[in-house]
Amino acid sequence: MPNPVLNDKSLRAAATAEETAPGWAAGPAALDTAPPDVAASPISDGPISPYRTARFTVAGAARVSTVLFAVLLVGGVIGWRLVTESTTGEVNFPGWLVLPALAAFGVAILTVFKPMLARFTAPLYALLQGLFLGAISHVYEAQWNGIVVQAVLGTVGVFGAMLFLYTQRIIRVTDRTRRMVIAATFGVMVIYLVGALVSLFGGSVSFINSPSLFGIVFSVAVVGIAAFNLLLDFDVIERAEQSAAPRQLEWFAAFGLMVTVVWLYLEILRLLSKLNSR
Repeated sequence: MPNPVLNDKSLRAAATAEETAPGWAAGPAALDTAPPDVAASPISDGPISPYRTARFTVAGAARVSTVLFAVLLVGGVIGWRLVTESTTGEVNFPGWLVLPALAAFGVAILTVFKPMLARFTAPLYALLQGLFLGAISHVYEAQWNGIVVQAVLGTVGVFGAMLFLYTQRIIRVTDRTRRMVIAATFGVMVIYLVGALVSLFGGSVSFINSPSLFGIVFSVAVVGIAAFNLLLDFDVIERAEQSAAPRQLEWFAAFGLMVTVVWLYLEILRLLSKLNSR
């Protein structure tokens, strides 16, 4: 699923909500009724609060991301074990495992609208999404032995390559780059939504899952778009540190990055399945 989570607008809105929220013991704000010709006395809040001085850092976002991916891995192991294979090679995928995927989507929507809850919702999302990812990965592995390891290595490789290109400024994220990647991402989203609607009426958009040449080219393009979304995520995280955003937003930033990585993994898995089907 394309990642609409981590962007300037969402981080800015969350930071504004954090900065304007009163403390737990704060009373109602007093109105400034001093006449305009009377100088205000200097502001003195006393010692600086560590709560207000705790700021977003790239290192902090990286640590939180590690925690979330560890939770995702735990969920993945559980989901993998829930899928069984018979002696004849038939795969038993429990139908109820679709529920964690739907629940993860709901938690993701909640997190987008309530970013300050990310420290609670992001681990829950990671666990639920991990259950589904582990289960669906087992299904792919049962059909194509070794495909999951290839997909994981491919995802790690793409992530590392895009991080290197970004940190070395080989690819710079400009306004034009953002517009192009966002437009392409929403284009993919529309195609997938149309495919889902068509499937409800018994049809299909064949190139989405087809191992045809056009289907493979489409998957390569989608993997590329997902990879460039990583650049946008890195850029937002870096600028969040530069703008001294609240530390609590590290959870939201890590959540957005995880959404992109999960999407990238699924698209690489789909691409490899097409290549193995030819």
